[in-house]
Amino acid sequence: MDERDVRLLKAISDLGTGSPERLHEETDIPVSTIHYRLNNLREDGVIENDLYDLDLDELGLGVTVVIEVLADYSGSHEQLSERLLAVEGVTEAYFTMGETDFVVVARLPDSDDVERLIRAFEDIEEVDRTDSTFVIKSLRDGQRPLESYSLDSLVGMLADE
Repeated sequence: MDERDVRLLKAISDLGTGSPERLHEETDIPVSTIHYRLNNLREDGVIENDLYDLDLDELGLGVTVVIEVLADYSGSHEQLSERLLAVEGVTEAYFTMGETDFVVVARLPDSDDVERLIRAFEDIEEVDRTDSTFVIKSLRDGQRPLESYSLDSLVGMLADE
């Protein structure tokens, strides 16, 4: 990956689109080169999909809950992870170190659905307890993590010299 690839990825993150025309306007990289590089980044697994971002509030999934899951399990964490991920509404999950075993993020339609979610976690035998936190306002949604870096920082960290 070189500086042009990093510039393209940063522009995709900033603009929220993979439109070659918009990327050309932002980066001055020729459209044909953008097509070629995007295909290479897909083949290399850097770009995983072409999904549209959704406004989950407008969609009706405006309640965000962060849940710490403390569990008592033997064996691999993957089995318990699969069961946590199978609970409807879970959008992110992390296996963590420390007192908390997992941190789960859920997007739900309303506060009544939070009770269903917590019950579903507590019905999993290995889950000892949960600690839930309602998000009042999202300050930064990690859907586009490159937005939090300057282009110079990204080039310095990611581009081959």
